[in-house]
Amino acid sequence: MKKKLMSLMLAAAMVAGTIGGAVSTVAAEEDNDYTIVTIVKLTGVAWFDRMEEGVQKFAEDTGVDAYQIGDTTADPAAQVQKIREAMDAGADAICVVPNSTESLEQVLQEARDKGIVVITHEASDVQNADYDIEAFDNAAYGRHFMEEQLGPMMDGKGKYTTYVGSLTATSHNEWVDASVAYQEENYPDMEVVSNKNETTEDSENAYNITKQLLQSDPDIVGFQGSAMTDIPGAARAIEEMGLQDSTYCIGTSLVSVAGQYLETGAIDKISFWDPALAGYAMNEIALKLLKGEEITDGMDLEAEGYQGLLLKENDKGAKVLYGQAWIDVDKDNMDEYDF
Repeated sequence: MKKKLMSLMLAAAMVAGTIGGAVSTVAAEEDNDYTIVTIVKLTGVAWFDRMEEGVQKFAEDTGVDAYQIGDTTADPAAQVQKIREAMDAGADAICVVPNSTESLEQVLQEARDKGIVVITHEASDVQNADYDIEAFDNAAYGRHFMEEQLGPMMDGKGKYTTYVGSLTATSHNEWVDASVAYQEENYPDMEVVSNKNETTEDSENAYNITKQLLQSDPDIVGFQGSAMTDIPGAARAIEEMGLQDSTYCIGTSLVSVAGQYLETGAIDKISFWDPALAGYAMNEIALKLLKGEEITDGMDLEAEGYQGLLLKENDKGAKVLYGQAWIDVDKDNMDEYDF
């Protein structure tokens, strides 16, 4: 790894003493002489294309060798392989957005045993990470979908369904669980039908599932998605069946993939956090750890929504940082978020 070379350079600079400020110059260069690899759920989708912009911006701002990789499928085994590739390539830190947190625990522990810093995102139940960073508290985000969106839209009555990209995706399940729990307590006249339809982060799957659900139970009027592709797929089915004026479709997505359905009313509202900022924040935390800086409750990162971070410990003893970074968008403000 580069750190051995950096130590030799620092020693040489210190021998130089006060000659032309050599110590401070070399030390400044060494601060950024690391390789940080961000490994996402899959490539070729707008969400992680946007995250890569944040990783690239971090690299430009800091001079760190930071880049993003991923597989073309949302397969946990493929993601394990990508992590091993990063380890073999000499990464000083690895930032991961897991498809399945549980499936990655062993390889993440192997990375840490090799002295590699491990940062995760969307994995608040992780065990083998130095830190997990979340855009927000997942339970609060999930309640928000029901309390401020789907519940009032449906006037607290009727059937609805939910989607997750994967039944093992920590964040997706936490959002849906919190939303359904809030509904059961506060909207007893609503009923969840076919909870947690698994889409494998594929819009076509969400489309087919929605068509089948509506054909088997036409009384379903509410749709809540988790993966970026869930509600665009559901909205396509809703629109084809001419139901955009009698249904309510909300969830996590981006304007770049959901915008056309916001325009037609097939999607009523989307929520998200900016993946670019999340990518930047992960890398910033990794760099701070590589430089030996302390990570504290209330600290600020160089990314909007990641100020005054709340530091907690999960039930596995891992440290989790929470920001306040979600955004709500409908057809009236969608032009402000055209990424």
